Amino acid sequence: MNTTERMIDELLTPIKQFLHCETPQAWIDEARKPENQTALLVDHCNCELKASQTAMFLIRKYAVDAESGKALLEWAKPYEEFVYGIHRDTAAFHGKKNGLSAELKPKADFPFGAELIDKMVRLIKEEFHHFEQVLDIMAARGIPYSNLRAGRYARGLMKAVRTHEPATLVDKLIVGAYIEARSCERFAKLAPYLDDELKKFYISLLRSEARHYQDYLTLAEQIAGCDITDRIRAIGAKEAELIIGGDPDFRFHSGVPVTSDITA
Repeated sequence: MNTTERMIDELLTPIKQFLHCETPQAWIDEARKPENQTALLVDHCNCELKASQTAMFLIRKYAVDAESGKALLEWAKPYEEFVYGIHRDTAAFHGKKNGLSAELKPKADFPFGAELIDKMVRLIKEEFHHFEQVLDIMAARGIPYSNLRAGRYARGLMKAVRTHEPATLVDKLIVGAYIEARSCERFAKLAPYLDDELKKFYISLLRSEARHYQDYLTLAEQIAGCDITDRIRAIGAKEAELIIGGDPDFRFHSGVPVTSDITA
């Protein structure tokens, strides 16, 4: 086993224990098809932005005041203008990027504010960077950015979230952990089937994705203040159901393609 293989094995061991199922080979077979590369990269690009938006929402809703919330929105503005705008210019987008303009101040009445801000800001920085990397790969391959209809994965996971606080926050953090863990697992499983550039890129993402899953889970345990094993198990079961179930739309987190003869 070489150094890269050892690194992947060490990162994936806890993730495989956390996830309730592995990605079915049927999804891998679909994802590796040349005709699906555009959809794969565009949805991956979307996923990176959605991950940053989710982290920003959690900070703004739970951890900071309105003024700090405005600073977060300004940070995200160039990315969202590019994604949701009519005219998309990659070069112009890179020229408009900015950093976080002000220090974020935790709310006095939320005891986990500093911890949530610290972990989520780091995640946002990395997701923004990954978004830019995917965008550049797409541009080099002549693949234009486009909006895809959201798949059923994240929507299905959110149906498992409880509707009273702090249970809502705890469950959303657990959902975040599963999304990041699944992303890491799929990058690793798909990489060997891709061209050298994408293989190297996907392997380079593993360490940050693995840390994101751990950060989400750590925050969920801290904020809950009690054993959340049952909630982790329940949401994990739902996540596995979405991954092994038939799915009409191919996405980075989609289930088994319904056109496939393989169902698990």
